[in-house]
Amino acid sequence: MPEITWDDFAKVDVRVGRIVQADQFPKARKPSYQLRIDFGELGVKTSSAQITKYYDTADLIGKLVLAVVNFPPRQIANFFSEVLTLGVVLGDGDIVLVHPEREVPLGSRIA
Repeated sequence: MPEITWDDFAKVDVRVGRIVQADQFPKARKPSYQLRIDFGELGVKTSSAQITKYYDTADLIGKLVLAVVNFPPRQIANFFSEVLTLGVVLGDGDIVLVHPEREVPLGSRIA
């Protein structure tokens, strides 16, 4: 990966959100869920996440996650993904969510 500057990194707005809804996404090319994530003052945003290997939809509700909130929306099949939910990529379709280790206010910015 090319080296970036602090100014490059500062442009990425990563925030804490809480998953409030998780649904199957059968129209996605790769196994995915449709998530609705509450970011506090930023509101509830949507995300398509390829996290089906380790997570069931019911287990995701209430989970804190980190997401990039300043990408333009991306259409995936018939769904608009507004944020990029962050995870550790272990392999193709093998992703583990990144999240805070304790409760923090929704919408908190990551530094």
